[in-house]
Amino acid sequence: MKRERGSTIERVLDILDTVAASTKPLSATEINGVLNLPKATAHRLCAELESRGYLLKRINGKSYVPGNRLHDIAVGVLANERFSAARHAILTALSERVGETCNIAYPDGLYMAYSDRVETKAPLRLQFSIGMRVPLYCTASGKLYLSTLQKGRRKSIVGKLDLIQRAKNTITDPDRLLKELETIAEHQVSIDNQELYDDVIAIAVPIKDRQGRFYSSLAIQAPATRVSIEEQENYLPLLREAAHDLAILTED
Repeated sequence: MKRERGSTIERVLDILDTVAASTKPLSATEINGVLNLPKATAHRLCAELESRGYLLKRINGKSYVPGNRLHDIAVGVLANERFSAARHAILTALSERVGETCNIAYPDGLYMAYSDRVETKAPLRLQFSIGMRVPLYCTASGKLYLSTLQKGRRKSIVGKLDLIQRAKNTITDPDRLLKELETIAEHQVSIDNQELYDDVIAIAVPIKDRQGRFYSSLAIQAPATRVSIEEQENYLPLLREAAHDLAILTED
């Protein structure tokens, strides 16, 4: 069916495009400033999209960010067969070059969920299933995601987390965690040094979209008895190269 210019569906799609592309939350008035819609129409459509879960209103009650249903659509697109084979090939190549388990994870509420994973061929390996969720605060991928948030939102989320001791090096002090997140944000690399499980270490880098925004993490995991943190850091060039290759898959 041909879409009429200025139709409701066109306006809805334009609103979703505008919010998804923005680097900051937008109010209905700001959205209207970009799209030049009738004021009442902009507010009505934003409210409807919020009620259906496509937009999420921030705590201030004025501005919108992408909602869970929009997030689910994005994850579905990335999981689509069009991308999965090429993505898995890149992940497999990285795993074979470093000799360790590699995975891709995306934010899922207060957790990170694995969307793809390639296990090492070494006898001692880590068994994590696709779709498994792990906490934000004690994983390389989770801390990486937290570091990409604006400082105010980052502090708010950390304040809501139950920082329980999961392994010998789990960070349970909010101030110490926030300080580490600043370092991660600066260097664009995150390390889990036996923070989720004893004898498990990981290093992660971001996978970004064409606008430079984080949407997934790419990580190497290994037993600490086989690989040191320093040895994992030697893999950073390979990790960043693979993250770049994964990012350009969605630009075609």
